[in-house]
Amino acid sequence: MNVPPEVPGGWDLSEIVGGLRRAREQWRQRQQREQGRGDREFPSVDRIGCAIKLLRGALFPLRLGPVELKRPGEDFYVGHAVDQALNALVEEVRLELSSAGNGAETPDVAAEARRRVAAFAAQLPAIRVLLDSDVEAAYQGDPAARNVDEVLLCYPGILALIHHRLAHALYRLDLPLMARIVSEIAHSATGIDIHPGATIGEHFFIDHGTGVVIGETAIIGQRVRLYQAVTLGAKRFEVGEDGQLTKGIARHPIVEDDVVIYAGATILGRITIGKGSSIGGNVWLTHSVPPGSQISQARMEEGAPVVK
Repeated sequence: MNVPPEVPGGWDLSEIVGGLRRAREQWRQRQQREQGRGDREFPSVDRIGCAIKLLRGALFPLRLGPVELKRPGEDFYVGHAVDQALNALVEEVRLELSSAGNGAETPDVAAEARRRVAAFAAQLPAIRVLLDSDVEAAYQGDPAARNVDEVLLCYPGILALIHHRLAHALYRLDLPLMARIVSEIAHSATGIDIHPGATIGEHFFIDHGTGVVIGETAIIGQRVRLYQAVTLGAKRFEVGEDGQLTKGIARHPIVEDDVVIYAGATILGRITIGKGSSIGGNVWLTHSVPPGSQISQARMEEGAPVVK
């Protein structure tokens, strides 16, 4: 093959760059995007990831913090890590608010970014207490767990919940993009997909975890346990008159307190799983069940009553 001497690598960079520019311009036109200022317009996945790693260390300093940290230095490290993380998040929040406002940049946006980050920061102690309950639930619910430290250091369900508790706080502060980035970092690392909008009570335990999916409008009570490959999903997606999916409607299950859902179960739609129920492995469920129900594949095949 003859390679043009003016292209040392054998590829036409000018054509590739031009083609990518045309693709970007077409995308921006379809999305009705205005021309930006030239600098970064959206939150950075990498910067948010670094901030969340600092917050993980601040929440559990002697186990998820730096290896050289000693107990006398805990408060100093926590203060430094939290301050560093929050200052980084202020800029990312500002970018999300600016992008939501079509790029408008005003002093009010910067002030609002600081206000929302301060509100997020105020929730960190309560988030730590919630996470303690999740760690205890995992230790109490898994006979293979030797101690709570093993649970915190090794269990993917706990990593997913650390991210979810933080992401949910951001979501409730109307920062959906940042919240989704935080949750998707954990999804990539664990295979557990929890939408930041899902509401989850204390003492929540995800055992093994791979393949678990929890949708945006799911509501989960206290002391609930899920196993791998459980789906709390939507049964159908409503479409508006314009042909587009309707956003924001309640479409995922409500799981009441003290429910256990075993591996591979799929629970779809805005249905209620009553308090104290047990849902067997690989069950496909689209109807509500009353408190204390014992649902298995065999019972469903036999026609055991299921309350609609």
